[in-house]
Formats: sequence, C-alpha cells, structure tokens
Amino acid sequence: MAVIQTNSEQVKMLARLMRAEAEGEGELGMLMVGNVGVNRVLGNCLDFKNIRSIPDMVFQSPGGFEATQKGYFYQAARDVDIRLAKRVINGERQHPASNALWFFRPEGDCPNTWYNQANTGRYKAHCFFAPSQGDCPAVY
Repeated sequence: MAVIQTNSEQVKMLARLMRAEAEGEGELGMLMVGNVGVNRVLGNCLDFKNIRSIPDMVFQSPGGFEATQKGYFYQAARDVDIRLAKRVINGERQHPASNALWFFRPEGDCPNTWYNQANTGRYKAHCFFAPSQGDCPAVY
C-alpha cells in the first residue's frame, strides 16, 4: 500500500529523479534516493514543510535536486526505474536512507552531521543524513 499519494506521471517523475541522481550507485543506490524523496513528502517538517507531492519535492527551490537542472533527468523513465520508484512509494526502505531527508556526495569522508542532521551512513559515494525523531516524527 502506498505511503504517499501519486499518479502514474508522478511515479515516472520519481523514477527519473532516482535514475538521474544515482544510476551509478546501482538499484540499491537509486532506492535510497527514492527513500529520501518519499521522506521529504511524508515529513512536513524542517526544510520540507508543505512539500505534499512528488512534483513539490522534485522541484523544491531552494533545496531541490541538482538533477532537475540537467538534461538526463528529462529522459523517459525506463520500466526498471518505474518498478524501483513503486517500491519506495509502497514503503520499502533501505538503510542508511530509511529515515533520511538529505544525501550528498562529499570529496572525502562523510561528516558526522550536515545542517545539524546526523549521519546515518554511507552507500558507495553518497552520505545520508536524518533528522531526529522529535524534529520529524513522520519519517519514523
């Protein structure tokens, strides 16, 4: 059962975002990017208040995703990407992105915190950061 409301175009948009942000990280990395996106829609907290849909999340400014500024994001979603997007929309979570609202690719090691949010771990090149349960209970 879906944890956020979507339609088929929004599923494709999330699929395109996941691919554009993390295709080089493989399917697991793409699922983690999807977790962050879904968490931002679920959260309604911190920098993501009033982000209530996938388009709101994808195109949030400031605070959105760099991928939307590049042509690769605008290519059609592939069937495999759509299947992955549906998995995260249906609530599948992957550690360290399970409760994360942020990720980025540092030059070196992951910092312990980023914008006052705790590092939850690294997957390949990306570090993930989650709010406390008190700051954002909806993502827990």
